[in-house]
Amino acid sequence: MRTMFDEVIKKIREITSLKPETLVVLGSGLGGFADKLAEHVTINYKELFPYWKADIPGHKGLLHIGLIQEKPVFCMEGRMHYYEGYSDEEMRFPYLLFAKLGVKQTIVTNACGGMNPEYEAGEIMFITDHINMTGHNPLCGMVPESGTSLFCDMSEPYDSGLIELATEIAGKLKIKNHRGIYVGYSGPSYETKAEINAYRNMGGDAVGMSTVPETIVANQTGMKVLGIACITNKATGVAAGKKLSHEEVLSEAERIRMKITGLLTEIIRKI
Repeated sequence: MRTMFDEVIKKIREITSLKPETLVVLGSGLGGFADKLAEHVTINYKELFPYWKADIPGHKGLLHIGLIQEKPVFCMEGRMHYYEGYSDEEMRFPYLLFAKLGVKQTIVTNACGGMNPEYEAGEIMFITDHINMTGHNPLCGMVPESGTSLFCDMSEPYDSGLIELATEIAGKLKIKNHRGIYVGYSGPSYETKAEINAYRNMGGDAVGMSTVPETIVANQTGMKVLGIACITNKATGVAAGKKLSHEEVLSEAERIRMKITGLLTEIIRKI
């Protein structure tokens, strides 16, 4: 993997002189944010990650590099999911790569289901903590860099300072927001009613199939993380008789996209 790191870093350095300290990971249907980047260059994931699989709808597989409010940013349009068959090593590779490239903070967004009955589609939740129900930990089998440990502290996986900043900005933009606990579920099938009831009893407020792996790796490298969960639907059983579909998730994410674009722009400006 060390050779892969060197090769990918060389490719990125060849196409841009920008050295971002902020990484934005865009969830399903939220890729339009990348259009706001100035001095914008794009690399297909297949040039960076040889193991990248067929694209999932809403996840194009593009790395964008450019400026937001004069601040350089890496922007991942698309992410890897355990349900696609990626190994722990493959899941952690991108975030270890960005740490080597100098990233100090990661803003992770996702499209997810609201388990908390007070949450409505179109609202957002700033993630304060998570429950890992994927059955995986991306640090398994990892040989840590000198001076780092596999046994990283997870007492504050989502940075409280960034949450306060984001909440203040969301309020000024009049974006309805909550703070809550995210449950990471492997998928790809949606959760059963019994599972949702169990996750609610555990303290979960929203559920999705991403975010947890990258947050764990980011914390291991020392990055600060801000998690923004976009509520695109009510989870199974919360809205009686409602069937779930990926198409519905993408449609609602598109509706949320403009408010998320404004929110991300202001957060990056003030970091």
